[in-house]
Amino acid sequence: MAEEFAEQTEYIDKIVHVNRVAKVVKGGRRFSFSALVVVGNRAGRIGIGLGKANEVPEAIRKAIDKAKKSLQTIALAGTTIPHSVVGHYGAGKVMLKPAARGTGIIAGGPVRAVMEAAGVADVLTKSLGTNNPHNVVKATVEGLVQLRSKREIAQARGKQREALRV
Repeated sequence: MAEEFAEQTEYIDKIVHVNRVAKVVKGGRRFSFSALVVVGNRAGRIGIGLGKANEVPEAIRKAIDKAKKSLQTIALAGTTIPHSVVGHYGAGKVMLKPAARGTGIIAGGPVRAVMEAAGVADVLTKSLGTNNPHNVVKATVEGLVQLRSKREIAQARGKQREALRV
């Protein structure tokens, strides 16, 4: 039981976007909320979730639950990413580049939330195409999932890691 509790407390959540949507009915407008949340452990595990409810806190709670169910592992190289990559999702395109230690996270709102949750401390990014937070977040995660470490590439090529100049 204590182990299960520790598993849940290690994840941090970042609220990326909360949207109020209106449904027009006979008596007027009915408002509800949708929340986009990023969850990560700051060590290479990340998930995104979208929750919808009549109240904001309930929408956020649902989004966090969905994000924890969709966790993915990404490859990190210290405090940055191993190589440059471009993530695509819909009309969203996000370019990610490794950066030297101390550079920080050079990124806009939705991309910054994903990088902080993933544990990337030094990275250069540029969001191209749409600025819709849903597509930008999904494109960022798509790009991070494409990353491969030097060890994974060496194994795929059938080489010993010592043969690489690391």
